[in-house]
Amino acid sequence: MGRGKLRVREQVTIETVADGGVGMGRVEGKVIFVEQTVPGDIVDVQQTKKYKDYEMGYVTQFHTYSPLRVTAFCDHFQVCGGCTWQNVAYDTQLSFKQQLVEDAFRRIGKFTALPTINKITGSPYDKYYRNKLEFTFTNSGYINDPTFKKENHADKKPALGFHVRKQFANVFDIKHCYLQPSLSNEIRLALKSYALMHNLPFFDLRAKTGYMRNVIIRNSSLGNLMVIIVVAEDRPEWLNAMLGHVKETFPEITSLYYCVNDKNNDTIFDRDVILYAGEKYMIEQIDNIKYHLGPKSFFQTNFEQAKHLYHSAIALADLTADDLVYDFYTGLGSIALLAAAKCKHVVGVELIEPAIEDAKMNAAFNNIDNCTFIAGDMVKIFTDEFMAEHGRANVVITDPPRAGMHKDVCLKLLELAPEKIVYVSCNPVTQARDIQILAEKYTVELLQPVDMFPQTYHVENIALLKLRK
Repeated sequence: MGRGKLRVREQVTIETVADGGVGMGRVEGKVIFVEQTVPGDIVDVQQTKKYKDYEMGYVTQFHTYSPLRVTAFCDHFQVCGGCTWQNVAYDTQLSFKQQLVEDAFRRIGKFTALPTINKITGSPYDKYYRNKLEFTFTNSGYINDPTFKKENHADKKPALGFHVRKQFANVFDIKHCYLQPSLSNEIRLALKSYALMHNLPFFDLRAKTGYMRNVIIRNSSLGNLMVIIVVAEDRPEWLNAMLGHVKETFPEITSLYYCVNDKNNDTIFDRDVILYAGEKYMIEQIDNIKYHLGPKSFFQTNFEQAKHLYHSAIALADLTADDLVYDFYTGLGSIALLAAAKCKHVVGVELIEPAIEDAKMNAAFNNIDNCTFIAGDMVKIFTDEFMAEHGRANVVITDPPRAGMHKDVCLKLLELAPEKIVYVSCNPVTQARDIQILAEKYTVELLQPVDMFPQTYHVENIALLKLRK
């Protein structure tokens, strides 16, 4: 951080959006990034950080509100860290996301001439599109009142909801969430009412005491509904009565699970999740592939857009019956299982071992015998020995996490030199960074943005790379 006193920048015009969904303006020849602003806003900005080439800050006063603004539809807007772009119309959000992809390839990828970028594919639903949400119990719900004093802590009430934006230790109570179909709201509210009525202690996020911790609600396009209730102690006299009540109240639930998590953090991947009633799996289906999803299984949270994303990636790969395909960061084999019918063989690699177990299970359920799934770290797995054992792929599909691919993986791809690479990314910035390395041998033929998360700044992007002859 540069030296000198942090000051207020006055009358800053927000010109565009930048990575992370923040507004961007200019002062004295430097870029300034401003939270919770929209292009067209004119604001005074309190600097929070300043560097040689840019500054960061937050709004202290609005002089002019952007004409792009619309009224947010959710009561929890600004407190919640979820739907941070609901103050602009959905068509405007899509244009912003298209721009973010272009900016990433121009600024990070160093493309002086951008490749062909198709128009972003918007979601058919901009509300109630998610198939999974996790809610957190707290004995001390956040009070959204700047005049509230900490010494009045006793005035806080138990809550069940989401973490406050940028405040993980605080949880606010949700009245209505617009992300998941309505039954999700009904289950959440009923579970909270039951816990209060029966004096079940809500969890204290700071002291790490209490009983009720989390509830995870998942649904599928085929009508399956999975509920996972997470508690902090093994108290059968409390747990069985509560689970029985939920089962009886909501016959729509097809899989009812519970988990005892006595750790300090909320993750349950290292804990047993136990089936109380119903089916072991819920089913999701794309084309003729049925995915059996357990309580720990990962699947894209916007099903309709997941279908489009996978279809687009496989179409761009343009597979033939003789192709050997590597599917890196395969997850539970979502893309690999769809691609298997169009090629000779698919080798999927994924770091998370339970995901690979899911992939193998789903391959068996769907009678697919031309997929090999391997658990391991890509940097350690993707070696000369790997290629000698499994053959040298002529097509690679890769869908890494937000951090992108390790540089060594990119360099090994250059060594492998497949004819095509289809790079699916949830972060165009790291995607553009990786493709800058791959550009040594590859031409980017096409970019296809896809909006998986309406009302947020997140955007998926598919890049088709072809080996230069």
